[in-house]
Amino acid sequence: MVASVVLLSFYLLFLLNIFLFLTTLCDLLLCYVPGCSAVGYRRAILKANCYHEHGHGAHCEYGGSYYMLIFGGAQLLLSFIPEFHDMAWLSIVAAVMSFSYSFIGIGLGLATTIANGTIKGSITGVRMRTPMQKVWRVSQAVGDIAFSYPYSLILLEIQDTLKSPPAENKTMKRASIGSILVTTFFYLCCGCFGYAAFGSDSPGNLLTGFGFYEPYWLIDFANACIILHLLGGYQVYSQPIFQFADRFFAERFPDSGFVNDFHTVRVACLPACRVNLLRVCFRALYVASTTAVAVAFPYFNEVLALLGALNFWPLAIYFPVEMYFVQRNVPRWSTRWVVLQTFSVVCLLVSTFALVGSIEGLITQKLG
Repeated sequence: MVASVVLLSFYLLFLLNIFLFLTTLCDLLLCYVPGCSAVGYRRAILKANCYHEHGHGAHCEYGGSYYMLIFGGAQLLLSFIPEFHDMAWLSIVAAVMSFSYSFIGIGLGLATTIANGTIKGSITGVRMRTPMQKVWRVSQAVGDIAFSYPYSLILLEIQDTLKSPPAENKTMKRASIGSILVTTFFYLCCGCFGYAAFGSDSPGNLLTGFGFYEPYWLIDFANACIILHLLGGYQVYSQPIFQFADRFFAERFPDSGFVNDFHTVRVACLPACRVNLLRVCFRALYVASTTAVAVAFPYFNEVLALLGALNFWPLAIYFPVEMYFVQRNVPRWSTRWVVLQTFSVVCLLVSTFALVGSIEGLITQKLG
């Protein structure tokens, strides 16, 4: 009996370590998205102003690499926030910005639908030239939907910062249910109203694809809100990686001054700050790498689909299900075991389908 308990404990620990490793890897990949996306919204602001001044038929094109470097520099400064719980103010700002641009997007879609006097589009979706293109587009859409719920990547880190009582897991359960309901509401409203407004001409991104041109100031404000949200979102996904790296190197090299020593730096007119050389080097390299990837692959929908397909099944489905089996000692081939395993296999097939389609889309964009 004791041996069985020990083996189960080791197995659960093994699954948890793999889960944390994949979480860290996917966090690293996900941090590419805010950099690429923020540049798109900055260019959207410039384009909106250009179209407003010179007309909707004007040639308004702006490069993105320069703004990606600016975004990377801003993230480098924010990356030196020392602890995850010190980011409460940044999370609040990001949440307010998120609600702001979501309501604007829903309102513009609804207003355009009412102005059109009809609901555009069809139940079969956007028309494609060949059936194969339709399959690829559907698979990319599935990947985008999977990317819409990536909170499992940071759930453990957030739960670790909560105070008890009540128990952290109970608080997180209520928060997760509420977050999923609110997120689903906004996604459905934005998607449905956007498609009803533009039908087959719906852009991949309503605010940067210029389905809406006026009022330009409101579109500028919405895009600015998204940029601020992405500044905070990048840090929400990055800070757990920074904390993991700090602990990992401190345990591996306990006597290293480079890893463990802090140095006081004083700058005129600013309070003194403590600097660790490992943090400076690791975080600078991290931000530089994500910025470089964003410059190399500035494709919004295709990359979202790829990341959604990669992280959805292992992090949101497989490992939570396996840990549940071990924790609750679910018998093999019991009804609950069969149902959950079937659910996991179906999600694996869906993720594989989305992965293949997103890779095809990324290659097509890069070579085309």
